[in-house]
Amino acid sequence: MVFLAIQFSFNMFDHPMPRAFQNRFSTQYRCYSVSMLAGPNDRSDVEKGGKIIMPPSALDQLSRLNITYPMLFKLTNKNSDRMTHCGVLEFVADEGICYLPHWMMQNLLLEEGGLVQVESVNLMVATYSKFQPQSPDFLDITNPKAVLENALRNFACLTTGDVIAINYNEKIYELRVMETKPDKAVSIIECDMNVDFDAPLGYKEPERHSQHHEEPTEEDTDPSNYEMDLGFRAFTGSGNRLDGKKKGIEPSPAPIDPSDIKRGIPNYEFKLGRITFMRNYRPQTRRMEEDDAGTSFIAFSGEGQSLRKKGRKP
Repeated sequence: MVFLAIQFSFNMFDHPMPRAFQNRFSTQYRCYSVSMLAGPNDRSDVEKGGKIIMPPSALDQLSRLNITYPMLFKLTNKNSDRMTHCGVLEFVADEGICYLPHWMMQNLLLEEGGLVQVESVNLMVATYSKFQPQSPDFLDITNPKAVLENALRNFACLTTGDVIAINYNEKIYELRVMETKPDKAVSIIECDMNVDFDAPLGYKEPERHSQHHEEPTEEDTDPSNYEMDLGFRAFTGSGNRLDGKKKGIEPSPAPIDPSDIKRGIPNYEFKLGRITFMRNYRPQTRRMEEDDAGTSFIAFSGEGQSLRKKGRKP
């Protein structure tokens, strides 16, 4: 029995490690924002996407592993138990250091020089995603789907719960990833993904006032209750004489009689989407109808005339 136990333990340690553990990249780096990256070139392009910059030793280690492409990584802050996913842009960072976009450090609750765990992962291809703008200003964009599609070209993957930042017209818009399918973390490289938007944070829909049609009362139909039009009235100005006298030049406009004001009759049978052309129609009297009936047109009922008189021959 002892021999068998020793033999079993020996075979266990001698057994090769599974292939999944051999192909797994896992290490820890101190992370800094892209603004701390040394160099003459401006690397603001890193802030516009979801990819990080890693040291050259990571590329050397990844090349020895039989990992799948594209390279996708899971970032974890063990102190706050926050995690996200990203791609890699370049391998030019100093050893032991990686550079992250500022919005990604905010999601992970990381400070400058904090430790982050980087692990290689394989993600499913995205088919659907839903975003919620964090400000109503996002509604000012004419075509938000086209703007988001162009911005997501700099991203490699999406994680549900992250707040990503996109730059448009020199303004940064933040969007929260509300939902992703078929998994909570998906790859968006070379995919056909449907995008939907939720109502922006703090957005209030405008109030709609219902229109009630009220029938006019007797007081409304009284012309004396109408307000007088105090606007422009023709020939109401004053004139001046050449000799300077002011006799007989005072204007005397004719007063407006309230009975002259005519009020239109509303169309109570109005229906939305229907145009009705009103015409001034006066019904004809019964007498006029009888006259028309007596003088109605009858074909071939006229009489002919001749230029010479007809008479008997002598």
